[in-house]
Amino acid sequence: MANPYETLGVAPNASQDDIRKAYRKAAKETHPDLNPGKPEAESRFKEINAAYDIVGDEDKRKRFDAGEIDETGAERQPERHFYREYAEADPGPRYSRRGRSAGGPAGGAGDPDYDIFADLFRRRSGDGATFHMPPQDVRYALEVDFLDAARGTQKRVTMPDGKTLNITIPAGIREGQVLRLKGQGAAGSDGTAGDAYVEISVRPHPEFRREGNDILTTVPVSLGEALNGASVRVDTVDGPVDVKVPKGAEEGTKLRLRGKGVAHGKDGARGDQFVEVHIVPPQGADDELAKFMAEWEKTHPQNPRRKGAV
Repeated sequence: MANPYETLGVAPNASQDDIRKAYRKAAKETHPDLNPGKPEAESRFKEINAAYDIVGDEDKRKRFDAGEIDETGAERQPERHFYREYAEADPGPRYSRRGRSAGGPAGGAGDPDYDIFADLFRRRSGDGATFHMPPQDVRYALEVDFLDAARGTQKRVTMPDGKTLNITIPAGIREGQVLRLKGQGAAGSDGTAGDAYVEISVRPHPEFRREGNDILTTVPVSLGEALNGASVRVDTVDGPVDVKVPKGAEEGTKLRLRGKGVAHGKDGARGDQFVEVHIVPPQGADDELAKFMAEWEKTHPQNPRRKGAV
């Protein structure tokens, strides 16, 4: 298996944020759902997730950098020759190359062919002990639509190992939030599985913007609607509603729709939606309108460039 830094295309000294960004980008490009019928993309997707499982986790990354685990997350075995070289360099009563140590049995610590680690494993085997691989956690990235993040939904997704899962996206989930799927990770030697961690990214919406638990939108109105007031149709995450534009509304006036924002808290409370009024100049204005405005401004002088002008 390739070095996880090389797989993700980042330097070994990259920050966790840079690693996370590189992983998201690569995962989006190679996700099996976006590359149907392309086994090479699926294979690459698995490699990317395996690499991120190592260096995306700060603890595992430290252990990998220290040489304690390999690219697969398995424990590295100590190199035995080091200890034998140490014994040759500094022979003592316990590691003497000549004969046995005082009172030591043949084939014991004083034997030149004695391997302390081999002996330990033999003893463990004799005691009935076996090598144990602990359960492994895995990490994935999932992109969801803005409306799905705001309202909540169910997603059926295919994991890199081919497993299909139904994932509950809670209403109000935020960019970068991580969902924990207990028992959906890789199994250890005893059959117990670790957990799967799914990091959420939210796809931008062309009309809605989120600020905290509130949603911001803009509604265009005509000059006549702004002057005389009107009822206009406005989109919300729950569907369109009729909103009253007050008479004399100005550019940038904000209308508040209570409870039309994003859900938060266990009690189901929701933020608000703020609708900003945008006055659109008349289209197809003729000479009659131009003359009317000229006469009107004689008694109602306007200077929008004046600082503090309305």
